[in-house]
Amino acid sequence: MRTVIFDLDGTLADTSGDLIAAANFCFRNMGFGDVLDVEYDAGIALRGGRRMLTEGLTRLGRFEEAMVDRYYPVLLEAYGEHIAEFTYFFPGALEAVEALRSAGYGVGICTNKPEALAEQLMQTLGARDLFGALVGADTLTVRKPDPEPLRETARRLGGDPDLTILIGDSDTDRNTARAAGVPSVLVTFGPSGDDMAALEPEALLDDYAALPMVVDALIGRNS
Repeated sequence: MRTVIFDLDGTLADTSGDLIAAANFCFRNMGFGDVLDVEYDAGIALRGGRRMLTEGLTRLGRFEEAMVDRYYPVLLEAYGEHIAEFTYFFPGALEAVEALRSAGYGVGICTNKPEALAEQLMQTLGARDLFGALVGADTLTVRKPDPEPLRETARRLGGDPDLTILIGDSDTDRNTARAAGVPSVLVTFGPSGDDMAALEPEALLDDYAALPMVVDALIGRNS
């Protein structure tokens, strides 16, 4: 089986609103008030909890690694309690997943979000059953851009890790696919979309409606 593996945050769904809300909860708890802004900091949010805490504390001139370590579990707990208040799938994402499944591809998720939170989010959004496998940041002992999580996702789908493709939105995804020796498709509609072309993926995706055709061209069953 050939497989199509998706990143989650910033690729399948815009999770930035809920992530920033969790980070700002931490900053308020520290006594600083809201530090990050949804409109301007979405790209930072999609880099993960530690990155948000680091960025906020740096802006305040109060960065300490120990403070990030202390509040990261607080952020994860706050995020888990309000995981899908503002999150939404990008237009056409689930329709593209359905089309790929119907065409015979195995479809999974490989994310640097902790596995339990990724599972919780997909269950809450009612879309977990569309994906045959989900590998998170802590599923294995390594995480993206190490290629092993991508390969493991393909294997859990019953696929050949050499016959897969990664759909993502960052240099992390590009580097993961490159390390695995497989193609990557980077979406241009996320917060960092304007920067994707410089990463030179095998394809750029402006609209999920085009994804099945792009996948067929890159790893199609008859290619």
